[in-house]
Amino acid sequence: MPCQPKATLFIFYTRIMFKPKLFSILPELTPDRIMKDVVAGVMVGIVALPLAIAFAIASGVSPEKGLISAVVGGFLVSLLGGSRVQIGGPTGAFIVILYGIVQQFGINGLMLATIMSGIILMIMGFAQFGSLIKFIPYPVIVGFTSGIAVIIFSGQVKDFFGLNMATVPADFIGKWSAYGHNIGKVDMPSVMIGMLALLIIIFWPKISRKIPASLIAIIVTTASVQYFHLHVATIESRFGEIPSMIPPPSLPFFDFATIRQLIMPATTIALLGAIEALLSAVVADGMIGSRHKSNMELIAQGAANIITPLFGGLPVTGAIARTATNVKNGGRTPIAGIVHAITLLLIMLLFGKWAKLIPMPALAAILIIVAWNMSEIKVFRELLKSPRSDVIVLLTTFSLTVVFDLTLAIEIGMLLSVVLFMQRMAQLSNVGVITKDLQDSDEEEDPNTIVTRKVPDGVEVFEFNGPFFFGAASKFREAMHIVEKSPKIRIIRMRNVLSIDATGLNMMKDLLKECRKAETRLILSGVHAQPLFALQQYGLYDDIGEENIFGNIDDALDHAREILGIPKLGRQLNFVPTVEREKV
Repeated sequence: MPCQPKATLFIFYTRIMFKPKLFSILPELTPDRIMKDVVAGVMVGIVALPLAIAFAIASGVSPEKGLISAVVGGFLVSLLGGSRVQIGGPTGAFIVILYGIVQQFGINGLMLATIMSGIILMIMGFAQFGSLIKFIPYPVIVGFTSGIAVIIFSGQVKDFFGLNMATVPADFIGKWSAYGHNIGKVDMPSVMIGMLALLIIIFWPKISRKIPASLIAIIVTTASVQYFHLHVATIESRFGEIPSMIPPPSLPFFDFATIRQLIMPATTIALLGAIEALLSAVVADGMIGSRHKSNMELIAQGAANIITPLFGGLPVTGAIARTATNVKNGGRTPIAGIVHAITLLLIMLLFGKWAKLIPMPALAAILIIVAWNMSEIKVFRELLKSPRSDVIVLLTTFSLTVVFDLTLAIEIGMLLSVVLFMQRMAQLSNVGVITKDLQDSDEEEDPNTIVTRKVPDGVEVFEFNGPFFFGAASKFREAMHIVEKSPKIRIIRMRNVLSIDATGLNMMKDLLKECRKAETRLILSGVHAQPLFALQQYGLYDDIGEENIFGNIDDALDHAREILGIPKLGRQLNFVPTVEREKV
């Protein structure tokens, strides 16, 4: 009997901590809100279509497996996840490791590795490791992603140039050596189709961002190949017919010897998935003024990666570009992610048979753009100006990923992460900062969240949070390219950013340049003492203007209203009055 109160308390705590976001926001669902989420979900589904097919083919499997992953995995991530707007599905981060698994262990090995990664993710979530993931140093993450981008690009050369090669070596050096020996076998029709797709993807956004450029590229190149009867490799010539339905679930063959060999690849998938999903969720939080539940998000990713392979799918995680597209099209609840999965399912059932006509050079062009976006060349160059320890970590993880093996790079990168984490904790004397960073709270606990403020039309608020500031800043700039029209005023909320270094200052400087180019006024809110001093030392304080830097969000919003010629509201009394500027 004495244990009963403890058991009741544990059950109550578990229900609060591991409650999917969808069930937390049910009271907010109105017909108008649901309709906006449905529209956003349909748009994201259209964006996800060519990417899902391209990621599957690049991973060494048939194209329908990418669609199955986006449908089943995307549905589960939105249903069970800890974020309001996260969109789940296959991503480019997995391509390298999945291709290696398929080549060595076949489809059965891929299913086993995916299920194992899902179990690892669920263990991480229930053990409340979600908040610890954010302490992985950003140079490690950039080293991984930039290295993966180089490998993805290298894998598309054969299809883009139509090289008539029987096999392509798996290792980076061997691959480029083989390309050099076959440079005389370039197929001009393939190059023309690939270049056409590439130009459409690059220049179409200047015409419209509402219809995804990759979809236009697929339609135009497919029509061109069929109309002019070009002899170019297509999905049909490479893979045959594409099934237009999701197969019934089936279990893989469990071989303990294979399972032992797959432990490290599965761990790599789990870590990549966790990093990608939580980074995407952090960026989404800043865009909508929300707070995600990192542990619940890991549990949802784990469940999706356990169930999706039973239907023949690939590993899934949070997709930053698709999540940003969801936000920019008005999605604010998990309903949008669920509709995105249903949209893809309907496309697969009704139009799947036409996908077999897509030319391979066009898919190669899509993946080349994906690789370019993943490479983060600008951030890579900025990090080379960082302290020597960060530069060594960056170049080590990058080199290991490209030249040797992603699994080895993960192992060494995580070891370096632990060392740098210990160094960082030794430098931090404020225990409260560390404790706050480790919390996994919901936005309902924050009375000063932006969702409780009245934000005028033409004003966009983005909030940076804690130690993930630099990673979020980079992905924030990437997400901004999805916007159809730049806002008149952009407010950067920094109440949870207690420190900033040269890397963050460089990103802030670039953000200011981009805002000026787009004729957008930049306003800072909740700037603490150390970042304020750093801005002054770096010369950004005067560039931004003292009149555009405020201690709290209400004053910043009032300044925005004054610029727009709207009457001020002043301090909004239905909120707990707090001052964001804290003494550090």
